[in-house]
Amino acid sequence: MVWPCSSRANAVTSIIAADMTKASKTQASSHTPAQGFSYSREHFESLVDAALKHAKKLGATDAGADASEGCGLSVSVRKGELENVERNRDKSLGVTVYLGHRRGNASTSDFSQAAIERTVQAAYDIARFTAEDPVAGLPDEKDIAKHHPDLDLFHPWNITSADAATLALRCEAAAMQTDKRITNSEGAAVSAQQSHFFSAHTHGFRGGYASSRHTISVAPIAGKGDGMQRDAWYSSMRSADELASPEAVGRYAAERALSRLKSRKIATVECPVLFEAPVAAGLLGGFVQAVSGGALYRKSTFLLDSLGKTVFPKHIDISEDPFVMRGKGSSPFDDEGVTTRARRVVDAGRVEGYFLSSYTARKLGMSTTGNSGGSHNLVMSSRLTQSTDDLDAMLQKLGTGLFVIELMGQGVNYVTGDYSRGASGFWVENGRIAYPVQEITIAGNMKDMFQGIEAIGADAYTMGAKTIGSVLINRMKVAGS
Repeated sequence: MVWPCSSRANAVTSIIAADMTKASKTQASSHTPAQGFSYSREHFESLVDAALKHAKKLGATDAGADASEGCGLSVSVRKGELENVERNRDKSLGVTVYLGHRRGNASTSDFSQAAIERTVQAAYDIARFTAEDPVAGLPDEKDIAKHHPDLDLFHPWNITSADAATLALRCEAAAMQTDKRITNSEGAAVSAQQSHFFSAHTHGFRGGYASSRHTISVAPIAGKGDGMQRDAWYSSMRSADELASPEAVGRYAAERALSRLKSRKIATVECPVLFEAPVAAGLLGGFVQAVSGGALYRKSTFLLDSLGKTVFPKHIDISEDPFVMRGKGSSPFDDEGVTTRARRVVDAGRVEGYFLSSYTARKLGMSTTGNSGGSHNLVMSSRLTQSTDDLDAMLQKLGTGLFVIELMGQGVNYVTGDYSRGASGFWVENGRIAYPVQEITIAGNMKDMFQGIEAIGADAYTMGAKTIGSVLINRMKVAGS
């Protein structure tokens, strides 16, 4: 059985430029738009400045504006044939107007001067008739990011529709050719996306950058009739040069689907549960949601008032680093222009920080953590992890229990912490996979699950902006037949 390989191996090469201009890693300093874009940063700056100027003219106490543009190519194939080719391009100008502690928002996709003024007027009128909110307002000037390091986030992919289709076909073909038991496919896809923005407000923030995200994915089906099993895999990176080869993605997806053939139900039992690394990222996401400002000030979280308290075993740490080069969650500032910073969110099991915007921080009587828009490159780790703790070693630590590779449904109550999810995976006996299982439910309470983490594997995997290895929880309820 093959388990997650590095998505940075096997570079995609020989891409022929066809429908875009010559590559550029950073926004051009001239008024010429960067590769693939219709608008330059300078043009966005003029739009934003015009919006702020008009807001002040109308009598706004404060104002903010941002201009953005996104574009890309998505190509999908299925069973050896081209299925869909889609080019996307969108643009937007958003305006926020403050009249004291009253706030109004409006947006437009029309960049004409008249449209900008109408949009500002609309935001102003909304603010006039909005109830006052004592904590509404722009972030404090002391929190504004003054330095904006280049984090190497923009790597446009010069790929034509034909070349993208070829990569997708190679990916699906590799999956289908892995084994004769791969009988069908939900298709393969290649996506090349990029965007850029510029934002400013009257508390002194000015900034923006371009970024990219490219993906190869496939979803093969193994078996026939009632015994069919589906699985999927993908590779997603800022730079196409770091994507896994389409053949590697296809073969691995096929091996995952094949490993699930002849799945069965199991009897209801209480046992240890090992979460595969990509699935374990959801546990980290659950923690983030539970200690985010919106849930905290509304008192709708099972981790209310957890700052300074131990919610994980003492061997668990969670760190945040917004400055990882090419990181999927990297940014020199948050959505409000507040400085981001590297920090230890959980230290030896103890919560050292929340995830707060300026608004939620004020609601809680605290200071912003630079997390308006979400977290930045979180890593959850264990001080007990050894370099040899690969998946096989983690299965040995599991002993006899459930190894989960897929979760279904949204059965998490963040007010109480109650957790109940449909699942599939493998039953493990004496550290070895015995057989695949399906149509089961795993249940517990997230407080107990966090405290019950016995080990985190060295098989670290990055899912979005969260990195974590496989996670072993000492005991959960497993509902089977």
